[in-house]
Amino acid sequence: MLATTLALIAFVIAVAALFSGLMEKARAPEVALFLILGLVLGPHGLGLVDYPIASPVLATIATIGLVLVLFTDSVSIDVAAAKAQRRLAMFVLGPGTILTALVIAVAGWLLLGLGPAPAAILGAALASTDPVLMRSLMRRPGVPDVARQTLSLESGLNDAVLLPVVLIAMLFLDNMPGQRAAPSKMVIDLFLLGPGAGILVGFIGVTVLERVRRHFGVRRDYESLYAIGLALAAYAAAEALHGSGFLAAFAAGLTIAATDAELCDCFLDFGQAGAEIFLLFTFVALGASVIWTGLDVISWQAVLFAVIALLSRSAVLAAGLKRHNLDSVSRRLIVWYGPRGLSSLLLVLLPVFAGWPGGQQLFSYASLVVLLSIIGHGGALMFWRGVLPVSATGETESGDALVNVTHKPREKAPERISIAEVRRLQEAGEPVHLLDVRKQRDYRKADATIAGALRMPPDDAALRAAELALPKHDWLVAFCA
Repeated sequence: MLATTLALIAFVIAVAALFSGLMEKARAPEVALFLILGLVLGPHGLGLVDYPIASPVLATIATIGLVLVLFTDSVSIDVAAAKAQRRLAMFVLGPGTILTALVIAVAGWLLLGLGPAPAAILGAALASTDPVLMRSLMRRPGVPDVARQTLSLESGLNDAVLLPVVLIAMLFLDNMPGQRAAPSKMVIDLFLLGPGAGILVGFIGVTVLERVRRHFGVRRDYESLYAIGLALAAYAAAEALHGSGFLAAFAAGLTIAATDAELCDCFLDFGQAGAEIFLLFTFVALGASVIWTGLDVISWQAVLFAVIALLSRSAVLAAGLKRHNLDSVSRRLIVWYGPRGLSSLLLVLLPVFAGWPGGQQLFSYASLVVLLSIIGHGGALMFWRGVLPVSATGETESGDALVNVTHKPREKAPERISIAEVRRLQEAGEPVHLLDVRKQRDYRKADATIAGALRMPPDDAALRAAELALPKHDWLVAFCA
C-alpha cells in the first residue's frame, strides 16, 4: 500500500504539471480531472488503488488535507484588504455563513430525516465554500477587486466559523464513541487550547525564523517549507493538549499573516503550489471510490436537498447584499459563485474518523452536493462567457482593465531590461507598454505608481492579453517592484 500510495503521489504531480496549461486554457475545474483520474485508478476502473472510508490511509490524507486547507486559507488572508472590506466581509462570514448553514441543516432535518446534531454537521460542512475550486475564478483576468477579495475572505475564513459548529455538534451525536465532555471543558478545548497552541507555535516560529534570517539568511523556497512545518507543528501541539489541531493550524496561519509578511509571501510564492498538489491528491483518493457513494443515495428527497444546499447561499447573499453598494459584476459573482468541494468533504469526514456509525450516510449526501457543485459551478466557468462582459475599450463593467497578450515574445529579446534601456527606447520613439505585475498586496501598499502603466495580475501575465489587442511588435516591459 505504501509503494502504491507513493506511486500515486508521483503520478498526480506529473499529471498536475503536464495538464496545467491545458486546464487553464479550457477553464475547466482541475478537481474534475483528478476525480476522474481517481475513478479510473480505483476499484470501478483499473483497480490499482482503493481507499475505503474507514481506511487509515484516507484518514491520514484527509487530516493533512484539512490542515493544509485551513492553514493555506488563513496565511493567504490579506489583513489590509480584510480591514478595507470589513463591513462586507462581516456580513458574508457572519449572517451569510450562519444562515446558509441553518437553511441546509433544516432541509436535512425535514427532507432526509436527520436528527438535530447530524443535520447541524451536514449544514455546517455544506455551507463551506471551497478555496480549491475558487481558484478557477480567482485566476481569471478582470475579476473586480471587491469580488475577488470578498470571495477569497469567505473561502478563507468561513471554515473558522463552521469548524466549531461541526466539533460541537459531534459531542451530541447518539452512539458516539467516548464520553461526552462537560460544556466548560469543551469550550476550553475548542476555543482556548487549539487556537492558543496555534498562535504560540506561529509566534515562536516567526520569532526564531527572524533571528536566523537576520544572522545567517534563509532561502525563500525553504521558508515556504518552514511555514508548512509550522502548520503541522501547530496541529500536533494542539492535539497533544487535547485541543483542536485544525483550529490551531488556522490560528498559526493567521499569526504568520499578521506578523511576518515576508514569510507569508514566501509561502504564497513556493509553498502554496506544494500544498495544492497534495489537495489534488486528496481529490484523487476520494475519487477512487468514496465520493461516488453520493450517487447511491439519489432520490427525490436527496436531489431536492442538494438543490437547496447549492442555492441557499445565493438566496441569503442576494437578499443581504442589497444594502451594500456593489457594482453589478461584483454582486453577481459574489452571489452566484459559492462552490462546495474539498472543505465540505473534509469537514463531514470528521465524525466518520471519530467512529460515529452514521457518518457514511452524511458523507454520501455531502458527496452528492459536491459532485453537483463541480458540474454547476466549475462547468459554468467554462461555457458562461457573460460572467465578466467586456466592452469595446477592453474593460469589464466594473472598469477593471483586461490586459492579455497572446503573441509570443520577440525572439532573442532579453529576459531583463534596465530602466535606462527603457528610457532610451521611449526617447527613440519605440512603442513601449509598461505592465505593472506586482502582487495585489504590494500594489495596494505602494505609495506611487508609474504613469501610463497597465495594471494586470501577476499570474500568466503574458498570456492574459487579447482584450487590449496590443500590437505584436511593441515592447512589453513588465515590472514587479
